[in-house]
Amino acid sequence: MIRNDMKKRMELARAKIYNALELGGGHTILSTGITGDDSRLARAVTDVGVKMIEPNHPAVALARGHRGVVTMHAAEQIRHEITVDQMAEVTRGVRAVCPADTYITVGIPGGFTEVVPMPLKDEDFMKMALAGADGLHTHKSCIEDLAQLVETAHKYGLLVDAYIGKASDLHTFGLPAETPEEVARTAKLMEDVGTDMIGLMTGMSYEGVDAGDIHPEIKERLQALVETVHVPTLAEGGINITNFQAFKDTKVNILVIGTSIDKMVEKAAQQAVKEFLSL
Repeated sequence: MIRNDMKKRMELARAKIYNALELGGGHTILSTGITGDDSRLARAVTDVGVKMIEPNHPAVALARGHRGVVTMHAAEQIRHEITVDQMAEVTRGVRAVCPADTYITVGIPGGFTEVVPMPLKDEDFMKMALAGADGLHTHKSCIEDLAQLVETAHKYGLLVDAYIGKASDLHTFGLPAETPEEVARTAKLMEDVGTDMIGLMTGMSYEGVDAGDIHPEIKERLQALVETVHVPTLAEGGINITNFQAFKDTKVNILVIGTSIDKMVEKAAQQAVKEFLSL
């Protein structure tokens, strides 16, 4: 009854992504962390050109100090306690203040590989669509779970971005693939089940990496991804102002920036308060 309606909804969402890539010459950034979960900062970054925003449940746990967490690592441990309704509320706020052409993808409990059972119901997908999400940001760790999520998301007009990681990563953030060859095979499977954007977790810490280049292994893994799929590609994890160009040079379409911006915002707030206190 709504199949064609939702097909058109997804076409509009894809147009937002490709418009962002066209404006950036085939490249753009996706702003997450505090900029995705605070509507004031979401508006601030979109005012200066950000076209893609990502609210997600671990970042909301951190932003709200849920159970006293003060690091993203700690927030990942209890992210499942943030509800779908809370994520819908955050999404409505971000959607209300951002331009209509802003693509919003949302991480919700059950969309990641959670440490407790978090089954998603059809009504959860509908809630996110009605809240103004264009897509779901996911970190499922098996192709069967991802395929089921993609099918249901598309039913409600939501695109899906999903990721490839390593079994040895600190947190399970995607389908495991150890070698570049495995990355290519896994990415093809993800594309075959209808995943709309495919990303690679770099495996780097939340605090970023040393200035300059990126590890050759990361380059090889990103190259395998970029050369395999036809959908837009993403890279996430430890991307900062000093290694940004090195990541951009890999030809990945979308660089996900979170902690780096969070730290800049924290320092700016601290500096402003110090100036007042010094008067």
